[in-house]
Amino acid sequence: MTTYNATIALDAMGGDHGVSVVVPAAVGICRENPRVRLILVGDEAAIDAELASAGAQRSEQLVVRHASQTVAMDESPSQALRLKKDSSMRVSINLVKENEADASVSAGNTGALMATARYVLKTLPGIDRPAIITTIPSIGGYTRMLDLGANVDCSAEHLFQFAVMGSVLAEALDGIEQPRVGLLNIGEEDIKGNDQVKQAARILSTQDGLNYIGYVEADGIYSDDVDVVVCDGFVGNVALKSAEGVASIISHYMREEFRRNLFTKLAGLIAMPVIRRFRSRIDPRRYNGASLLGLRGIVLKSHGSADVYAFQRAIKTAVLEAEKAVPALIDRRLDEMLSERPDK
Repeated sequence: MTTYNATIALDAMGGDHGVSVVVPAAVGICRENPRVRLILVGDEAAIDAELASAGAQRSEQLVVRHASQTVAMDESPSQALRLKKDSSMRVSINLVKENEADASVSAGNTGALMATARYVLKTLPGIDRPAIITTIPSIGGYTRMLDLGANVDCSAEHLFQFAVMGSVLAEALDGIEQPRVGLLNIGEEDIKGNDQVKQAARILSTQDGLNYIGYVEADGIYSDDVDVVVCDGFVGNVALKSAEGVASIISHYMREEFRRNLFTKLAGLIAMPVIRRFRSRIDPRRYNGASLLGLRGIVLKSHGSADVYAFQRAIKTAVLEAEKAVPALIDRRLDEMLSERPDK
């Protein structure tokens, strides 16, 4: 019997495309990495049909687990919790709780996923609220940023917890010793910011186990000066959506200008290799897969509109987090820091 490095449960019905993306992505991962086992959770008839279309079938490595319900993208989290106990989302998270899977990946409803994961898996000791962390392209490669929408209102203590979780993730996944952690603020001066941010800065500045570098302004997210940026979910989500909007308008105007006339079309052809490399470096699909940190298990949220390549990136991140045992690392690091804090 084959021994696998990680077993990942996939919500096959979630997202805008469901099985048409999740199943081909799973087949590709299994062909690429025989040491990863995947469990496709959802309507087994639909999954089997998509497997056949992809020239694949069930196996020891590629398992199908039937779930009779699906959580809609616009469904309320409370309704999903109460009425969808056999949803593909819920069953895949249950597999993590029951130790049948090391992680779960879903492109489904973010609110329902967070509520379900928190209800089923619970939070780690010392963590009040899970946070959503993602990867953002930067001059130095990329920056980890949290929270991105799970917690609109955060206390200084929550920001401290986010900083610890983000630091541990960056160290484990990126191999960075003492990742540089910054608090997102409206300025770098100590006098700026609201009370929560100022209080969080005071807590973080006393932690020997954290490489806290101070305040970071929004443009600093994309610099080479910080590895982890911490903020509340309201600010983080606005910053992320603003960045996505700027990237979209730049792409739109570049296409317009290159199509303006014959000369610009020729210039576009000449510049195409550079444009393609640029597009590849900032391609959001490369960074797909936001982790729900702070839970007693690993859950990743894929973008709802993710294609096969993007969903595979989320699966690969889940595998890496499972191999590194990220929740256990967070639990240990937080326990160490809380024991050293004079106010705790």
